Amino acid sequence: MNFWIIQTLNGISFGMLLFLLASGLSLIYGLMKILNLTHGSFYMLGGYAGLVAVKYTGSFILAVLAGCACVTIIGVVMERFFLRRLHLQEMPQTLLTFGFLFIFSDLAMLIWGSNPETLPKPALFEQSIPLLGTFYPSYRLFIIGFGLAVAMLLWWVQEGTRIGAMIRAGVDNEEIARALGINVSLLFTLVFAFGAFLAALGGVMGGPIVGVFPGADFEIMLLGFVVVIIGGLGSLKGALVGGLAVGLLDNFGKVFFPEFALFTIFAPMALILAVRPTGLFGRE
Repeated sequence: MNFWIIQTLNGISFGMLLFLLASGLSLIYGLMKILNLTHGSFYMLGGYAGLVAVKYTGSFILAVLAGCACVTIIGVVMERFFLRRLHLQEMPQTLLTFGFLFIFSDLAMLIWGSNPETLPKPALFEQSIPLLGTFYPSYRLFIIGFGLAVAMLLWWVQEGTRIGAMIRAGVDNEEIARALGINVSLLFTLVFAFGAFLAALGGVMGGPIVGVFPGADFEIMLLGFVVVIIGGLGSLKGALVGGLAVGLLDNFGKVFFPEFALFTIFAPMALILAVRPTGLFGRE
């Protein structure tokens, strides 16, 4: 029984990290129709920036702030000075972000080397705690609670605030949104920057669990795309459900079928695509 509890919680905690990544990816695609292949780089750079900050300050909170701030600035620069020149040109935008993916990967290798690094856990969550007859790392439980809190916050912003209404209007019809006086140009920048922020947040928060290493951008990006394909591009609900599903499938696949671990993820994705091409919560 303890085995099932531990493995399920491991899958859920990893799924919450995938949700942080995929929610930003879904927001960017839903509003801007950009398939941002640099999103995995945002995750990796957030983890590395957080690692540098925690080494110099010893504070995990400052590491989170530094990692998210650095990547958010990179996101603003990318959207303002590069992607904006290719507005509504989906293929050139995708190729541009693919190019940035390789640039950031090589820069990370040059600056931080090829050795995997692990961020230290916050002092408050260093110990394991008793749970249902077993002991479980408190930091993983914190990740689960944190991910749920972010999900509820994002839902409230999207459904209950003015900025959320503007984003929904921009997603439904960009031309009408402009006619209503919404500054769609600024909205694009804010959403892209916020998506980068969420990816970096996932990178820093996941640092103590999965670490940060060269190639993490490609690996996490692959899983992020599986999440949004299962859940549906542009859907926050889909990002949450897809993240949890992929997290559990990935964890149990590696435990029971390590040689077929990728199959346990991609087979359900292929099945969902065959039955519902837009994903579980995507628009028809």
